[in-house]
Amino acid sequence: MAVTYVLVERGNPGNPEAPKKFYAQSKSSGELTLRKLSKEIAEGSTTVSDTDVLAVLNDLTKILRRHLGNGEIVRFGDFGSFQIALTSNGVETAEKFHPSLIKNQKVTFRPGIDLKEMLSTLKYEKAK
Repeated sequence: MAVTYVLVERGNPGNPEAPKKFYAQSKSSGELTLRKLSKEIAEGSTTVSDTDVLAVLNDLTKILRRHLGNGEIVRFGDFGSFQIALTSNGVETAEKFHPSLIKNQKVTFRPGIDLKEMLSTLKYEKAK
């Protein structure tokens, strides 16, 4: 199986006069819900049910939210890590900075070794 992509024509926001170029953009081929994920994990195990897995994944979501909200990096071993990232408006001096200048926040994910290996071996196919 390959990751599919479509081509999207985009202009250069820094130079509106420059000719537009085509760029690849990934196209999803579906989605995996938490419920489906729990069933798939349970199918690979003879000791836990999909209900048990779903309960653990729901708790994992709550714990991840709490620790990220406390400013911690949450590491999942070889899977990767989650962290809060911020962007803000700039000011001339540190004394002039105020938290109200923070304009955006997001959760960033940094893949671990297993996902980096997967990324390095991906195959690509243009979507039909």
